[in-house]
Amino acid sequence: MITVKDIHKTYGTQPVLTGMNFTIENGKIVGLLGPNGSGKTTMIRLLNGVILPDRGEMSINGFSSTIDGHTIRQMSGIVTESAGLYHEMSGEDNLTFFGEVYGIRKVKERVRELLNEFDLYDHRTKMVGAYSTGMKKRLALAKALLHKPALLFLDEPTNGLDPDGIRDVMHYLKKLNQNEKTTILICSHVLHQLEDICDSYIFMENGRVLAEGALRELEETFQTGIKLKLETGLKVEGTIWFGYPVERINESTILFTLQSKNDISPLLKTILEKTWVHSASIENLSLESVYFEVRRRNNG
Repeated sequence: MITVKDIHKTYGTQPVLTGMNFTIENGKIVGLLGPNGSGKTTMIRLLNGVILPDRGEMSINGFSSTIDGHTIRQMSGIVTESAGLYHEMSGEDNLTFFGEVYGIRKVKERVRELLNEFDLYDHRTKMVGAYSTGMKKRLALAKALLHKPALLFLDEPTNGLDPDGIRDVMHYLKKLNQNEKTTILICSHVLHQLEDICDSYIFMENGRVLAEGALRELEETFQTGIKLKLETGLKVEGTIWFGYPVERINESTILFTLQSKNDISPLLKTILEKTWVHSASIENLSLESVYFEVRRRNNG
């Protein structure tokens, strides 16, 4: 269990965190989301005990981040923007070196396993300085997983990856969580990448939590209207149809504004009694749409 209570942090005269509060259950994947400069990276560094807060309390599995930082780092893996790799060493030598630092038994077997897992085995003897950005990111993730950590902190883990690389990393993280029950906290501002992997989300801005919860819970709280797009033979006249605001997008596509999901089935039933419907899709129920609605409400 990760618990954060009233955490404040200031750099010089600039407040970065101004009362962070949240909890994360063991075995969950949680997205810590916010714009650049919102304090996500600072929160990760505080949780790992790399820096200390001005005030507040943090605990990870019963250990205090301010007192037991070394113990927490032993049980954690972390990937940041600066991967902490030695560019003048090969990928294999990097992992072997860090594996020996961690005191891993059968380190060669573990290194080979991770090189294969992240599609780096054929590049194992190449100097890391000659790796592409995506290869470095995958190697950094392999490094973070050498000691099979119970916790994984990821700060923008997909920066620099192409779409295939992003898909592969997200697939591996989901598999890791399912097989090993690893708790994963992912900091990102690329929302759509996290929609299919996270159990819940923490939205933050200006150093504080705006909202947190599973996507369904956040939708119920913050989405007050449903945009339903239909490809249909219905001929719309005016701006109200069947009691709902409607607009025509093109000859066969219209957009209804409904009050809730409960309105969808009765509306479709009524339309199907009159004409055909080839497709129906909700346009504004997504992590991104909820995120921007949360920010809109909090920023007035």
